[in-house]
Amino acid sequence: MTEALPPPPRASFASDNAAGVAPEVMEALVAANAGPALAYGQDPWSAAAEDALRDLVGVPDAEVLMCWGGTGANVVGLALAVQPWQAVLCVDSAHIVVDECGAPARFTGATIVPVPHVAGKLVPEALAPFLHWQGVEHHPQPGAVSISQATEMGTVYTVDEVAALAEVAHAHDMVLHVDGARIANALVASGTDLRTMVRDTGVDVLTFGLTKDGAMYGEAVLVLRPELARAARYVRKQAGQLPSKARFVAAQVTALLEGDRWLAHARRANALAVRLAERVGAVPGVEVVRPPEVNSVFATLPAAAIAPLQGWSFFWPWDPERSEVRWMTGFATTEDDVDRFAAGVEAVVAPLVGP
Repeated sequence: MTEALPPPPRASFASDNAAGVAPEVMEALVAANAGPALAYGQDPWSAAAEDALRDLVGVPDAEVLMCWGGTGANVVGLALAVQPWQAVLCVDSAHIVVDECGAPARFTGATIVPVPHVAGKLVPEALAPFLHWQGVEHHPQPGAVSISQATEMGTVYTVDEVAALAEVAHAHDMVLHVDGARIANALVASGTDLRTMVRDTGVDVLTFGLTKDGAMYGEAVLVLRPELARAARYVRKQAGQLPSKARFVAAQVTALLEGDRWLAHARRANALAVRLAERVGAVPGVEVVRPPEVNSVFATLPAAAIAPLQGWSFFWPWDPERSEVRWMTGFATTEDDVDRFAAGVEAVVAPLVGP
């Protein structure tokens, strides 16, 4: 028999996309709603946000493109990096492979080549077999390397690891693209800043995540190499990623960057993931796969416990064959949410494993 379940937490542990909007972001949206402004980024909010992002990454001539969302931003960034006869090399668990319904391949025309990962990461040695394709007309030509920071496995590339991938990419005339949907979580986990992680390592194109960090919607693409940006605004428009009332994306950028709120949100989410791992890891029958580096906890538990727990407080399975699940924290998660969720896990799992 399952023990009596406590009331479910208010927060969802299914995804950091499930949270609402950060209060300061909502306030910024309301403020930006006062009066008219020219559309398509020709407004003071957009100019300020673009300048703030250029300053943040330390590249004064970077092209900054506000987009509607993460998939669209990745499409725009990759479309600037490759031609239809080229290939994008990435790990087989990458968001652009698994979770974007083939959008990058369709809109760029390029081949997305999945490479086996090592703890979610792409390692330079894994690129070697595909470098032999270069110059052979029968193969798609490797034109870009794409990594997620943090990875879909909840791991974080070190500065040196990003630099090593950039070195290999550039040595073979490839572009390095970073899907930074959770770049804030990765930065606070690694104790570094955006300039060090992105500019100094040699990243060429960055998708800068906003939504998972408290925004209502919107992401930004930062193009650090001017030659890649020549057609950037046309590509964004053609991909359907140019917001008409762009001031509302830009206002969110400014609100999150002010006072480093974007990092404070990520730091909180990461810390609560550690708390969650500690709480559920103490439950007999639950095994935390690895200590959380960012705001995700991967754990295995009895298969019979998954459906009842999902019915109580929904989350996504990660690897059903291993009974592995993923639990995410976010900027709006509270300590009470964590403790209540852990209590629910214990209530369901404990009767299944016995004393």
